[in-house]
Amino acid sequence: MEKQFVIIGLGRFGSSVCQELHALGHEILAMDLTEERVDAMSEFATHTVRANGTDERDLKALGVRNFEHAIVAFGEDLQASVLCTLMLKEMGVSNVWVKARDRQHQLILEKVGADRVIQPEKEMGIRVAHLLDSDKIVDYIELSKDYSIIELIASSQMSGKTLKQLDIRAKYGCIVLAIKRFEDVNIAPLPDDEVVKGDILITMGHRKDLRRFEEKGL
Repeated sequence: MEKQFVIIGLGRFGSSVCQELHALGHEILAMDLTEERVDAMSEFATHTVRANGTDERDLKALGVRNFEHAIVAFGEDLQASVLCTLMLKEMGVSNVWVKARDRQHQLILEKVGADRVIQPEKEMGIRVAHLLDSDKIVDYIELSKDYSIIELIASSQMSGKTLKQLDIRAKYGCIVLAIKRFEDVNIAPLPDDEVVKGDILITMGHRKDLRRFEEKGL
């Protein structure tokens, strides 16, 4: 389902979020004070604008109150991100995710109503530590809060089609690791391998992508 996002701040973090949401097919209003950053995101957003995320007049003029999802992607300026978060919540934006620079910043943002606070450097550090700690590919993900491996039963609408025809990876961002049919397991199936109703598809991906695949692909 297509969603509408406003992204405030187009540094490395905000730009990455913008590009990924664009790739997932969402509508995006992207803003930053720096003209170069705004121009760089023009092909990855529905609308790009040079605007001040801490100026209530700018936010109102851009219709930010009509968005359900906002990402405050600048975390270096504590006061500015707190002010922006407060204004977004007062305008009625229901889901405001904010980048924080440290734990103290996170606590303040939570106090003023941020729905989720992200510390990208910390979260990436935790992931890398788990990767270094284990040489077992399946076990390395403490990323399990974001990514999963699940088993899905193939429906009649998939029956008789090859993995190439279903194009699951391109459509849903998920990877079919194996196909289980009764007692047989086809590990690392090829694009021309056929799926039959009742097959169990052992599939890996982001939780949101897996849910989308389950809802629309099966």
